[in-house]
Amino acid sequence: MSTDPLVKTGRPLSKAETTRYARHVLLPDVGRDGQERLAASRVLVVGAGGLGSPALLYLAAAGVGTIGVVDADVVDLTNLHRQVIHSDADIGRPKTESAEAAVHRVNPHVEVVRHEVALDSANALAIIGDYDLVVDGTDNFPTRYLVNDACVMLGKPHVWGSILRFDGQVSVWWAGRGPCYRCVFPDPPPPGSVPSCAEGGVLGVLCAAIGSIQSTEAIKLLLGIGEPLVGRLMVHDALRQTWDTLTVRADPGCPVCGDEPTVTELIDYVEFCGVPGAAAHDEGDLPTVTVHEMVGELATDEPPLLVDVRGDEERAIASIPGAVAIHLDRFRSGEAFDELPEDRRVLIHCKVGGRSAEATRLALRAGLTDVANVEGGILAYLREIDPSQPEY
Repeated sequence: MSTDPLVKTGRPLSKAETTRYARHVLLPDVGRDGQERLAASRVLVVGAGGLGSPALLYLAAAGVGTIGVVDADVVDLTNLHRQVIHSDADIGRPKTESAEAAVHRVNPHVEVVRHEVALDSANALAIIGDYDLVVDGTDNFPTRYLVNDACVMLGKPHVWGSILRFDGQVSVWWAGRGPCYRCVFPDPPPPGSVPSCAEGGVLGVLCAAIGSIQSTEAIKLLLGIGEPLVGRLMVHDALRQTWDTLTVRADPGCPVCGDEPTVTELIDYVEFCGVPGAAAHDEGDLPTVTVHEMVGELATDEPPLLVDVRGDEERAIASIPGAVAIHLDRFRSGEAFDELPEDRRVLIHCKVGGRSAEATRLALRAGLTDVANVEGGILAYLREIDPSQPEY
């Protein structure tokens, strides 16, 4: 399925720009007219991380005139194996600022608009509405559904990518021309069932494979050339080095883009996707301890049982001495409660506190009365108690 170009009118190129993009201008499907339309185009990249890095660099190199970057995060050392737009010198720097500097190193003719905010229901329509299309490089489900719904309501296509461990997916969602994200993924997965890259890991170079396809699809849409991935979902297995293409179709019953939509305005997407460890309406505040309080309790004559709900790979990087490993999945299945003492205090930790919060609530619901979540998890322990171990 070919489409009309998203950008109808171009911007004249300077002599230097014409030379820079000469290899594009030589392409019959691009030419000078197409390159001028790229110069007038506006693309929003949501997330300056693993997928956003190659997308931003290649869109800038290709001559996209205005690139918006949405990201509220700062550069962390653990980002650098995959987020190639950043470097050691950028650690602690806002990702939008680091990305802007990198884009201008690649191409000084590109205008960068920084949106140093978390995209949410209050600002998404205003931000996305100012661009021709969206490249979605986010790593969480609430933002994916938010971007999809906003693009459907604005009538804009968005180029979506997803990565985890050794696998990636990419497609173009465009309601009216094909399916939207909700047509294919109508419901978010159960909270906590899909690990984030921070929990499950990701092969760094996989970002280049998926992010470069996202850049290609964006350029094709802007220029109206080729056949975009509308109605097709590409699935990549890096270990087998295979690409599979699945046909996906619009759902007439889709609540956002279907024949009788029920979602006509942006909603609370965190609530829609669920929050691991969130309290039910009839539950009180979660019992918590700080890492300093944890250390103090462990040093007493009757120390609590410290439980680590992380996976083996995480514990191999850093661990708290004396912690007993009971994976979160065993709390979810109920197996863990056969191993937890009823007459001894239990403290539960994970990486940053989210998974252990879920485990703590499940333990309380199972009848344990003296159990608490360790705030900040092992990262807080490493930063405040034992900095000799590596963070991740």
